[in-house]
Amino acid sequence: MSERQAPPNREEAAIPPTPEDQATSADATGDTDRVFKALADPSRRLLLDRLNVRRGQSLRELCDGLDMARQSVSKHLAILEAADLVVAVRRGREKLHYLNAVPINEIAERWINRYDAPRVHALADLKRALEEDPMTAPTFVYTTYIGTTPENLWQALTEPAFTRIWWRDIELETDWKVGSPMVWENHGATIADPEQVVLEYDPYRRLSYTWHTFTQEHVEAVGFGADLVEALAAESRSKVTFELEPQGAKVKLTVTQDGFDPGSRVVEMVSEGWPTLLSDLKSYLETGSILPAEPALSRPRGG
Repeated sequence: MSERQAPPNREEAAIPPTPEDQATSADATGDTDRVFKALADPSRRLLLDRLNVRRGQSLRELCDGLDMARQSVSKHLAILEAADLVVAVRRGREKLHYLNAVPINEIAERWINRYDAPRVHALADLKRALEEDPMTAPTFVYTTYIGTTPENLWQALTEPAFTRIWWRDIELETDWKVGSPMVWENHGATIADPEQVVLEYDPYRRLSYTWHTFTQEHVEAVGFGADLVEALAAESRSKVTFELEPQGAKVKLTVTQDGFDPGSRVVEMVSEGWPTLLSDLKSYLETGSILPAEPALSRPRGG
């Protein structure tokens, strides 16, 4: 088990900027332009709506019932993938497509909130649709590009001094050996269980572990109701995997969480939490700080 560290202030825990930070600002502008251009087409918004209803669809499934040629759908998907609004994952011989809400959440946090969300109807409506509609597929795949190094990103994912800031009061205590137990410090509650273990640990490339247990101490700390607690306790344990890929001055981070039961309540909670969480992680690594939490946008952090 790693040693507990004294809670740092933000200056102490801030990861130093990389030499490429100046280029990152220009890159971020280009990323935002691609997202807005991708969202400008109604056919692409329709594809996002379909993936919002059911994630993990093949090209054939997405074409079903659409008044569009297969080639046109493929071109629209390519534009959505280039804007990181869709993530494609190979499953055997099939290519499955997943909605990636992270770029839209970043627009909401860095643009809409700054310039008064109620007046930006088109983006606000799309954001609500992405966040409020329950997903039926049991897997979530999120991708974001962060202006940092693999080493700094790995440090932010694994060291309590850093998770305490961008994950807002959540720490993971473990020696990070495969099979080792993990203790979660979640909003003042200590969560320990033999099935909370490290599954993969490949520094700067891949990290995977099982999700935490919903203990009585935890649910009391976050204020879950009795009905929700009972439903969560009956579900199978999910797992989360982080994949890091260097992309020039950035690192591509793909987060996959799977292993949910059909109709899972946990899947609803993490689908609301991950986009905001990854936006905070990106902001923290690129600027050394995160945006203040707002009641209207606050989501369960870590279930």
